Amino acid sequence: MKTLFSRSGLLLLALVLGTLSVNAQTARNPIIFADVPDMAMIRVGNTYYMSSTTMHMSPGLPIMKSKDLVNWQMVGYAYDTLASVDALNLTNGKSTYGRGSWASSLRYHNGLYYVTTFAQTTGKTYIYTTKNIEKGPWKEVSFKPSYHDHSLFFDDDGRTYLIYGAGKLRLVELTADASGVKPGTTEQVLIENASTPSGTGGGLPAEGSQLFKVNGKYYLFNITWPKGGMRTVVIHRADQLTGPWEGRVALQDLGVAQGGLIDTPDGRWFAYLFRDFGGVGRIPYMVPVKWEDGWPVLGENGKVPETLGLPTSKGLIPGIVASDEFTRKKGEPALPLVWQWNHNPDNRLWSVSARKGYLRLKTGRTDTSFVMARNTLTQRTIGPESTGATLLDASNLKDGDFAGLSLLQKNYGLVGVKVENGSRFIVMVSAATGKPIEVQRVPLNQKTVYLKAECNFRDRKDTAHFFYSLDGKAWTAIGEPLKMPYTIPHFMGYRFGLFNYATEQTGGFADFDYFRIDDKITKK
Repeated sequence: MKTLFSRSGLLLLALVLGTLSVNAQTARNPIIFADVPDMAMIRVGNTYYMSSTTMHMSPGLPIMKSKDLVNWQMVGYAYDTLASVDALNLTNGKSTYGRGSWASSLRYHNGLYYVTTFAQTTGKTYIYTTKNIEKGPWKEVSFKPSYHDHSLFFDDDGRTYLIYGAGKLRLVELTADASGVKPGTTEQVLIENASTPSGTGGGLPAEGSQLFKVNGKYYLFNITWPKGGMRTVVIHRADQLTGPWEGRVALQDLGVAQGGLIDTPDGRWFAYLFRDFGGVGRIPYMVPVKWEDGWPVLGENGKVPETLGLPTSKGLIPGIVASDEFTRKKGEPALPLVWQWNHNPDNRLWSVSARKGYLRLKTGRTDTSFVMARNTLTQRTIGPESTGATLLDASNLKDGDFAGLSLLQKNYGLVGVKVENGSRFIVMVSAATGKPIEVQRVPLNQKTVYLKAECNFRDRKDTAHFFYSLDGKAWTAIGEPLKMPYTIPHFMGYRFGLFNYATEQTGGFADFDYFRIDDKITKK
């Protein structure tokens, strides 16, 4: 019998198979191709936990869990609603897009988990604590003022601090249980100008503080953005918390910045950071860290590597985003953790039990625009490509109602059903110019319609296409492609959303049979 391979051929095959085996254990940056900004991270035993920012969304202050720093899943939120005020409730013409709660700090101390945040919307700092980070419940305390981009820190001597600010970084002592500012304490300047190592003049002053203590030394991470440059990691080091502090640029590559340090059970170190990546949002990266002369040295020869010596990603579905058939078994939560409402919901006007296997969105008031309408239910888009689809039963919409599938950001896009004078129309609306324009409408002569939005974030193409189908098989493009820029007024990556609002009368409702998300789009 002849051999199929020569000795050299077998050697080559072995090398290829070995490479494939290695690649199977190789993670790639970004580790999460979705909007998970302002991460804070801890390790407890062999489990990692991460908090992030979701601004104006409710529930808020998401908590995620991982065993390997790559594959993450949602496990909870610190709060259902931040507060009940007009801006968070989308009432009396007010909203809090781009504000809500910002960068959090996550700690584990003496058997308690702490996650903290601050809000311009309320002018307060919030401290949430729990013994069980995965199941809660969370206890909340809040106090004024709102300490910007603070880092909660428990020192070895039992004292508790917040480090906060932008450019000029300050220190304030809290009570031992972090329930408020310690009576009689005075704020003090920690670093006069933390931006100095990255250059002087203009740009974003050093902020996003995260403080760590390693081998008796203090390490303070900040982000700066020098004018005309890129987002930059600056690290300051000190032997004592009050200084003196010495600083240096730690990473300046691809604009990957803002985050902190995490170690693995086997003694390796990484920095968790994120990168602005257009319409999909701010996406997390992991960067290897080596210690040299008492400094953490980030990256490989100063660069962010494309691959990492960590397990490969299994994908973001269903850990970060997930499809939902809206069928609920007894004891299951009404909404899985992947869902968040745009602002605080009106819980009287939505249900997953009124019609079995459907999400029902009812109207309780009239609105003039999509972004001011309550009860839009959202999930992140994901990169490099993603598709969101739903089946809408529009039979109970009333005149003036508009329901369907959205891509939510300031320059949003919508595909859905409008009812006018008793007739239904499939419409595509684009706010690409900053103002909503109905681009196309098609008469709908049946009660149900399939809707789909496809997002292409590959190489920052940031373009979406909308489709409808009458039978779920043959899809027809509608309207025009939507350019999806990341805008500061919303400060969030684009989100899929299911919506329904009234413009003339209340009492109508939309039934959504499912929401299905995929990490592919139609190839053209």
